[in-house]
Amino acid sequence: MKQDTNATKTPQLPASFAEPVADYLDYLRLQRGRSENTLRAYEVDLRTLGTFLYSTRQVSAPHHVDVEMLREWLASMHEAQISRTTIARRISSVKNFFAWALKHQLVAEDPALRLAAPKKERRLPHVLQPGQIDRLLADTGEHTGQDGAADEAAPQSPQQLAVHARDRVIAELLYASGLRISELVSLDVKDLDFSRRTLKVVGKGNKERMVPFGNPAQRVLTSWLLTHRAVLVDEEKAQGALLVGVRGGRLNVRQARDVISQALKSLGDTAASGPHALRHTVATHLLDGGADLRAVQEFLGHASLATTQLYTHVSVDRLRQSYRQAHPRA
Repeated sequence: MKQDTNATKTPQLPASFAEPVADYLDYLRLQRGRSENTLRAYEVDLRTLGTFLYSTRQVSAPHHVDVEMLREWLASMHEAQISRTTIARRISSVKNFFAWALKHQLVAEDPALRLAAPKKERRLPHVLQPGQIDRLLADTGEHTGQDGAADEAAPQSPQQLAVHARDRVIAELLYASGLRISELVSLDVKDLDFSRRTLKVVGKGNKERMVPFGNPAQRVLTSWLLTHRAVLVDEEKAQGALLVGVRGGRLNVRQARDVISQALKSLGDTAASGPHALRHTVATHLLDGGADLRAVQEFLGHASLATTQLYTHVSVDRLRQSYRQAHPRA
């Protein structure tokens, strides 16, 4: 499938369509507490629909939309070879928008009610083996320079040592606590409770949860906070951030993602890429170790148990593979 290369662009559309979309986004922001990333995705999806309808049918307002128009839009996405995952997300955005519009009497009936979304492609995530995790955690930061850039020489200066220590924290916490990368970089020092070994995490929808971490993560956190953070931090810029960059302010998502992407690439024997691979891995390892599914759901901050159940498929597939390799009558 072709990637949706225009996913981050915001198409133009008539004001009579744009204004209800803006009101809906305000509703999601103020009353539902949706994140800025979620709001941007909704805005792009709805503007994509509005632009298509205006360019093909001269439809300039939601109350003129009917289900046949939506089906034409769906067909155009299939013809453009947009991925099923993207199509499903866009249809979900549109369904939610029109349900809201009907409730607020902006449309006489819901045209998206009978719009069927394609079945999502079930792609099992790549999961690291325990030995790979050990290597990843041992090597992360060993050969990185400023904010994750490759550096042939081992860190020597206090700043390089501090970056190395910070990168170890990134890897350890992602695996120890299964955090999303956005949750990780949003952590403040005050969110750590060393006596209980827990993190206060604000996840999707501004939902707060307490997440545990283990002894290895505590050791690298202690080293970072007592010795290395002070080398990099500008407290006025950082405003209490746990992880900081070489300019002293809060580390951003891209910088943290680059650290893990480089570390995974350096392993050389896995297709896993990006920080979410560690979230997949810790969830699978917990279930492999006998953790309760609902406990893992709470640990990861999933709103739906169905999302967590994906990892049971990963565990079963791993069991089936081990069975075929080891059982004499497999």
